[in-house]
Amino acid sequence: MKKEIRFALSPGWRVLLNDLGVKFTEVLRRAELPLDLYARKDASLSTDEYFRFWRAIEFLLDDPVFPLQMIRNLSSEVFEPPIFAAYCSPNLNTALQRISQFKCLIGPMKLDVKIAKAFTNVQLRFLERGLKVPVSLTGIELGFFVQLARMATREPIVPLEVVAPCELPSLQDYADYFGVVPIQGEKLSISFSADDAVKPFLTENLQMWEFFEPELRKRLSEIRAETSMGERVRDALLEMLPSGQTSVDDLAGRLLISRRTLQRRLGDEGTSFKLILTKVREELARYYITKSELPYTQISLLLGYEDPNSFFRAFHSWTGTTPDRIRSQTSIN
Repeated sequence: MKKEIRFALSPGWRVLLNDLGVKFTEVLRRAELPLDLYARKDASLSTDEYFRFWRAIEFLLDDPVFPLQMIRNLSSEVFEPPIFAAYCSPNLNTALQRISQFKCLIGPMKLDVKIAKAFTNVQLRFLERGLKVPVSLTGIELGFFVQLARMATREPIVPLEVVAPCELPSLQDYADYFGVVPIQGEKLSISFSADDAVKPFLTENLQMWEFFEPELRKRLSEIRAETSMGERVRDALLEMLPSGQTSVDDLAGRLLISRRTLQRRLGDEGTSFKLILTKVREELARYYITKSELPYTQISLLLGYEDPNSFFRAFHSWTGTTPDRIRSQTSIN
C-alpha cells in the first residue's frame, strides 16, 4: 500500500490568518481537522487535508483577492525553514533551486526550475493529479515568488510572464500586483528575466544557510527512506514521459542506480518497470482526456508515444474503449 505523504503545518499560518482577521480554530473546524492540531507533535497534513485547509480559508474570508493580502503580509518571522533558507540565498536563482529541493517538506507540490540565458522559469506541479487545486492556492504560490524576490532585493521586481491553469478571480488586482497580466495556460508557472534572477539578495546569510541545510537534508532523507522504489519510479516517470523518455535505462540513470538494481528492487516489491509505466500512462491519459481539451496527438506525445495510433491501441487495451467515448461521457456528466 502506498504510504501517505504528509506535510508540516507551519506555525506561521496562525500569524497570517490572524492578520487577516480569521481565527485559526475556525479554519480547522471548517476543514474538519482536529482543533488541537498544532498541539500535536509534528503537526502535519495530507494532500487532501491541505486542500481542505485552503478551501476553508476561502470560505471564511469570502474575498477573491485574499491571497494578495496574505502575500503582502509576508515577513521572515512567518517563514518555514525551507523558505527562510531560500531567503538567505545570494540571489533568486539560488533561492529557487533551494526551494525546489525542499518544497516537498512543506506542501504537496514540486518545483521545476529552468535557468536559461535570457530568463529563469519556475513550474509548479501538484503531486496528486486527481484532486482539484483550490484557486486561492494557485494565486498565492505564484505571488510568493514575486514577493520573495521583492523582499530580498528591495527592488520592485516584475516577472516576465505569469501563467495559471485556471482563471484567477479579480484578474486586474493580480495584474496590478504582478505588473503583468496573468495568462491562462496548461501549466502553473512564472518567469523572471535573467538580470532580475541574479540581482543580489540583501538578505544573503551564509551562516544561516549552513545552520538550516543539515536538518533540511536530514528531513528529506527521512522522507525518501520511507518511499518505496515503486513510488520513486512513478514520480520519476511523471516527469520523464513528456520529454519522450520511456526506457528503463533512462529511468535508472535518473535515479542514479543500475538497471539490475532497479529491476531487483521493483521485483522485491512485487512489481516491475513495465507495470508501473502502464499504470502511469493510463492514469495520465484519463486525466488529460477528462480534465483538458488537449488534442489526442498532443496527449500521445505527453505520454511518450511518437505515433498517436500506438496511443489509441494502448488505451483500448487498458480500458476496452476509446478516448473519444471517455471524453464524451465526461462531457455529458
